[in-house]
Amino acid sequence: MTEPTQGTQPLRVVVADDQAAVREPLAAVLGLAEDIEVVAAAADGTEVLAAVAAGPVDVVLMDLRMPVMDGTETTRRLTDEHPDVAVVVLTTFADDDSILAALSAGARGYLTKNAGRQDITRAIRAAAAGQSVLDREVQDRLLATVRTRPTAPGRTLPADITPREREVLTLIGQGLPNRAIAEKLFISEATVKTHINNLFAKADIKDRADAVRRAIGAGLA
Repeated sequence: MTEPTQGTQPLRVVVADDQAAVREPLAAVLGLAEDIEVVAAAADGTEVLAAVAAGPVDVVLMDLRMPVMDGTETTRRLTDEHPDVAVVVLTTFADDDSILAALSAGARGYLTKNAGRQDITRAIRAAAAGQSVLDREVQDRLLATVRTRPTAPGRTLPADITPREREVLTLIGQGLPNRAIAEKLFISEATVKTHINNLFAKADIKDRADAVRRAIGAGLA
């Protein structure tokens, strides 16, 4: 997403972290971006749900380990009750169980707290546009995990997948985000997104993690 032009609505973001020493500076830093407006800061999942209900909200930047209701359960609730609200996880935890649980719950992005401001704002913009951004460490762990798990039978790719869509799936299977795929194929990110949307619809792919599994199962990654 480019910098906003006059009249463009900024992305409305909720920052969720149980530690005020993390939550408040993060909200202040994100608020410096011209196209991002931090509309609420939440200390637990119930506060996130309340902020979204009061809305409107475009993206929740979600910590995983929070009291009352943790980030994974909150993400699941948001996915069910507010599917238009994107979730980007920002956490210190990059273990397999945390990653897969958050992505399965519906998170569109997963970053560790080593991520810089540019990485975080890029992930927020991508999530708002329906794209996924995974930290490199998270990509590597996800790929390693799915390669050790059997692929469900009968999950071959449909015959109407185009050569370009197959190329895109191959690169998703290698862990590349949309921007890197666009650069690799010399096409725009918008075109990549179109290919992904068509691919997911044709192959009944649920999300980015499922796409990685399908790519590996089809021998593309």
